[in-house]
Amino acid sequence: MVRDDLYITVPSFFKCPISLDVMKSPVSLCTGVTYDRSSIQRWLDSGNNTCPATMQVLQSKEFIPNRTLQRLIQIWSDSSRNHRVDSAESPPHSAPSPEQLQDLIKDLDQNGESFSKIIRFARESEENRKFLARMDGFIVALAEFLGNAGDGKYWSFDFLEKVVEVLDLVLIKVEDDEQVTNLMLKTDRNCLASLLLVLQQGSTESRIASARVLGAIANDAESKLLIAGKEGVLSELLKLIAPEKDPALIEAGLSSLIRISMPKRVKARLVHLGAIKSLAKLISASNPSVSVTEKALKLLETVSSCKEGRSEICEDAACVAAIVHKVFKVSSAATEHAVTILWSLCYLFRDQRAQDAVAQANGLTKILLLMQSNCSPSVRQMSTDLLKIFRINSKSCLASYDTKTTHIMPF
Repeated sequence: MVRDDLYITVPSFFKCPISLDVMKSPVSLCTGVTYDRSSIQRWLDSGNNTCPATMQVLQSKEFIPNRTLQRLIQIWSDSSRNHRVDSAESPPHSAPSPEQLQDLIKDLDQNGESFSKIIRFARESEENRKFLARMDGFIVALAEFLGNAGDGKYWSFDFLEKVVEVLDLVLIKVEDDEQVTNLMLKTDRNCLASLLLVLQQGSTESRIASARVLGAIANDAESKLLIAGKEGVLSELLKLIAPEKDPALIEAGLSSLIRISMPKRVKARLVHLGAIKSLAKLISASNPSVSVTEKALKLLETVSSCKEGRSEICEDAACVAAIVHKVFKVSSAATEHAVTILWSLCYLFRDQRAQDAVAQANGLTKILLLMQSNCSPSVRQMSTDLLKIFRINSKSCLASYDTKTTHIMPF
């Protein structure tokens, strides 16, 4: 396609709705619409009391300078000027276009449609997501939106959902994780309440986003405890992992729980809330995806490292059998998680109930096959340890049988 380098398209959001010229001093009315100061001032001085674009009656004729938009227009203007003098051979700049930047700025107007545009912009490319993550004040603004949502007087629930979806898209590209965690968890902002609200009432997409955001901000022990300590968060995340839920929702819930569940108190709390039963049901389901199975086993491995988790698993022979069934069945990662759980229960803590359940589930055959496979050194060592346990148990059972037998048939 031939391109005329002298033709510059003016982004529509840079134009004043009244004069249709690029704004020199953009200001926003109470309706959220932005105009050039001179144009809207003439409109108001003429005795009008409505917003020219929406025709809404103005509750206030005051306007606020949109300084961010003004800076963007300046960036666009400088970029356009430089583009004219660049040679035709110069490659186009990879930064997002000014029009896309303007879509971003509309978030200041608390407009849901504008956030939809931000979401579309972020989904277009990794570079766009990086740009948003690095833009001065953008993450702070999102945190402010979340923190103020609880009082209900600023924005609709639909708007809140879009804020969470934008956060989900850009947080993975934020370089300073600690700063984000501090913004959302370690200030007086009530961001957790908003994220919980979306988990409880949001659409599938926004609930997925909320779960991912919770996982993204769980960056240290303190943040994990703060998230888990928010009443309702863990129980709502556990609701996401029911087998009948959307696979993407299940995966988001598992990923978030894995991130949050490292502290011992959180593991115990999860067990108390029924995590073991939920996970057993999930891995026993007919056709869970490889990723879901791996994450479910990883979370089981995590909670099995606490006393409460081990006890709950060992009391449920069906859960142990489901874990045994996943050895060799799904992937090398799933096998490693499953073997680690069995090793912890049967070898490290020598729980007889777990050993019996593994034996009844034909676990010894699985272990022998695993020893002959091209498994990792860690899995091979754990399998060796498990095999020793079952050999010892077999010898003990045989010895017990011999001492109690009064008559032995000759060969």
